[in-house]
Parts: sequence; C-alpha cells; structure tokens
Amino acid sequence: MKARAVAASSGRPKLALARIIAVLILLTGVAGAVPSLPAHASTQPLLAFSARVAGDEARTRIVIDFEKKPEFSVHYVAAPERVVVELPATAFGFPAEDLSARGLFRDIRYGTMDESSARIVLTAKKPVKLVLAETQLNENGTFRLVLDAEMTSKEIFSDLVKTQDWQMPVEPAPDALATGEQDNVFTVAVDAGHGGIDAGATGAATKTSEKTITLAFAKMLSERLNKIAGIKAFLTRDDDTFLSLSERVTLARQGHADLFVSLHADTLAQKDIRGATVYTLSDRASDRMAENLATRENLSDELAGFSIHSGPPEVADILLDLARRETQAFSVALASNVVESFEGQIGLINNPHRYAGFQVLRAPDIPSVLLELGFLSNAEDEKLLLDETWRTKVIDRLGEAVRRYRDRALANGG
Repeated sequence: MKARAVAASSGRPKLALARIIAVLILLTGVAGAVPSLPAHASTQPLLAFSARVAGDEARTRIVIDFEKKPEFSVHYVAAPERVVVELPATAFGFPAEDLSARGLFRDIRYGTMDESSARIVLTAKKPVKLVLAETQLNENGTFRLVLDAEMTSKEIFSDLVKTQDWQMPVEPAPDALATGEQDNVFTVAVDAGHGGIDAGATGAATKTSEKTITLAFAKMLSERLNKIAGIKAFLTRDDDTFLSLSERVTLARQGHADLFVSLHADTLAQKDIRGATVYTLSDRASDRMAENLATRENLSDELAGFSIHSGPPEVADILLDLARRETQAFSVALASNVVESFEGQIGLINNPHRYAGFQVLRAPDIPSVLLELGFLSNAEDEKLLLDETWRTKVIDRLGEAVRRYRDRALANGG
C-alpha cells in the first residue's frame, strides 16, 4: 500500500504512561478479548505503547508502536473471516479505544495467551488480505508494526486459508503495482458510476436513472475495448450493485489497471447546458460547476452510510495524499485524447476538459478520468443518452481515444 505510514508521535512520557496502563491491564485483565498475563509471570513482555487504525471498507491500515522490535506471524481464519496476529508476550499499554474497530474490521480484540505469547484478532466485515505486514523503525528508536488490509474476493480468502503455513513468519504480499511488475496487456478499468442504493441523477422526461445509463455504456465500452488487440477491459460493477468510491479505486488497482475511466451522466440546475465533459483530479476545481459536480459525486458514499471522515483525522490525510504528479500528467494526456476523439463527432461543452476533487479519481498509480457523457437535465442530451446509435458512436470514439493513448504511451516507453 503506497499510503504513507502514520508518523509515530511517541516520546518518553508516553512510554512511561504506557507502562502504567500496561501494569493496570495485566493486574485487572482489562485488555480485549484474551485473558491477560498473570502478574507473577517470569517472561519480560514487550511493551506496545501506541496504536491507531485508519481507512475505510476497501483498505484499512493498523499501526501499533512497540518499545522493541516484535517478532510476529499472521494467519487467516474462516467463518467468520479473521486475521490473527501472533506476538510474543506483550503488555498492551494504550487505551482500548485507540485500537477500536473501523474500516474493514467490525471487531478488534487483543491480549496475552500465556506467559510467552499474545494475540491480536481482527474480525473482518468482508474477505480481506494483507498487502503489507512488516515492522518499521521509528525515528526515536522504537518500532511500529504496520498491517495494511485490503478487501478481496471470497475465493482468494479461501485460498489464503488453505495454503497458509502456520509456522512461517508473514512476508509482505506481492503487489504488482507497487513492485513495478509489468505485463504485456494494456488494462482498462471501466467504472459505471453509481449503482444499488445510489441511483444517481434522474432523467427529467423518461425518469431513467443515471446508474442504468452508466452501466449500459460501461458494458458497451468494455466490449469495444476488448476487441482492440493488446487491450483488456474489465468492469468495476457489472450489475446494479453499490460500490463505495474507495472500493472502485481498489478494484482497479487489484485488476492491475493501466487506465481508469468512470462514466457518469449528471444533472445541472442550468438545463440549457449540454454536451460531454472530461474531468481529471485536482484539489482546486477549475470552475464552480466542476466543484459542485465533484461535491455531489463525493456524497455517493454517505448515501449508503460510508464516509472517509468517519475515521480518525489521519484517514482523509492518507487518502488525499495518494495522487502522484506523474499519474496526474498521464490523466491529463488521457483527457486530451478523449476530447480530441470527440471533437467534431460528439457534442462537447465549452472548455470540455475540467478538473476538481473527485474521490473516485484518487488512484495513486492509475491515470484516471471521469467522463460526463451528457446531462440528464437537458432534454436533448437525455434523448441521445438513450439512443442506441448515438451510444455506439460515443463508444467507438472512446475506444479510439484509449487506443491512441495506449499507442502514444508505448511509443514514449510508458
């Protein structure tokens, strides 16, 4: 996971306080799920003096600070899906709320097992895998255990349970995007905006929902791209399912996408505005219309009870820091290719390439664009969005834009 580790904010006073808390926990047994170490135990336990959890239901990071470097192993357990972290004897000297469940996990318990071992049990809301599990050195000489969990499929989790070796220490799971592993296929993640409980905009005349239009376009685009030699496309959703914004980005990364294209058909208060618009990511919006659209799209998660602001302050900071300058340059190039393909063929609004802080475009390593195919608030656009001939024409132009982008990227050694 490329999100940076949350910096340890530990000093000697905090360590001293942690020792006091740890002693109280050992004496009272108030630690979590597992019986605590007897006060007369001869083994000198490690001191875990700080903990924090950050993330959402697609990716979650757990950081625990130790006075000394901990040896650990990780195991997967099914029914329900759990990640078990085995530790040597450990005194947990931090407030229980610091390791309270959030993000991918619905329950987090920890405590000592016997005089020589301790355990952390992470009960997940859905199948998970660790994409990073390692100890890192803090600036003050202490250590932190970093666990990065990511949503996965039931099949992959089942394989993890079957193939794990309970005797082997965990090693960071390979991440093709992080290690720079390349394949010979140019992969495109096609994202149909909205879905499930989030219907998106609604057509003024036909009452057709945005989620239905975007899914139809996404399926057509994926089919078209898969007919181009050297290009493979996949859908983030292929039915009427709700996906959080973070889940969409995570699915793109898990699919090793080289491009991410999110399709939308919004509404505007100004019903005379029509035409396609291509958006790229920027923390500063190009104009008020782009800012308002991004704000509405980013509320998609809250509609279904998801929010990046539900966690600690570090969560938003981690997510907002993911986008890299190089990726943004490629995103702008992709947007330019789409505009170039549409000009003279498909109606565009004035200044068709715009930018704003769309959460769904925040993949750290995938060039991404959000394409407003047209506006359901405009009667003419609504007719076109439902017209099969026009849809086919748009898909052909999009396919050409992606092919041209791929060819230029390959020619430049990308």
